[in-house]
Amino acid sequence: MVDLTEMLEPYGHYVLGGAVVIFLAYVWAKRREYQAPATIALSAILAAVVAIATNLVKVPTPATGGYINFGDTMVMFSAMVFGPVVGVFAGGVGSALGDIMGGYAGWAPITLVVKGLEGLAIGYIARRSDNVSTMVIAGIVGGIIMVSGYFLFEAYMFGVPAALTEVPGNILQAVTGILVGTGLATIIKKRYPEVADLI
Repeated sequence: MVDLTEMLEPYGHYVLGGAVVIFLAYVWAKRREYQAPATIALSAILAAVVAIATNLVKVPTPATGGYINFGDTMVMFSAMVFGPVVGVFAGGVGSALGDIMGGYAGWAPITLVVKGLEGLAIGYIARRSDNVSTMVIAGIVGGIIMVSGYFLFEAYMFGVPAALTEVPGNILQAVTGILVGTGLATIIKKRYPEVADLI
């Protein structure tokens, strides 16, 4: 079986560029609903923060050719504070950009979808709440999406035994994201509630 991540590697940049164009078009079309300039600026800044966090610590997983990282901390924080629109962009584009920057460009299209869905779900659940329990539940849902999304892709590509080797690391990644993301989001929402109204 051909390694899909190797096949996708030359296209990672194009997929990322296409996602950015679609996002900008969506925000522009909904400019009456969102404060478009602030939404675009915050999304870009938080995508950069996610990309940097993704590359701070990288633990390779040889069985699948992927890696464990701490980018989920910022994916969850972004979505919890600023909601689904920023969450989907920061999660998907930021994490895919992190893959490209870190030498894993073949993973970028998969990451774009999985982490984008993670940010979207967390944002919808936690956006209007400063309740810690609600944010933890949102993080758990996002973590399940991330762990199961990568597992399903890796099981298809590399077989279930190889995919299972990455599950513990992805769970650790999700738990770290829930703890750090919820902690930071709680501080910001309680001390600076006006931040959530930027978009």
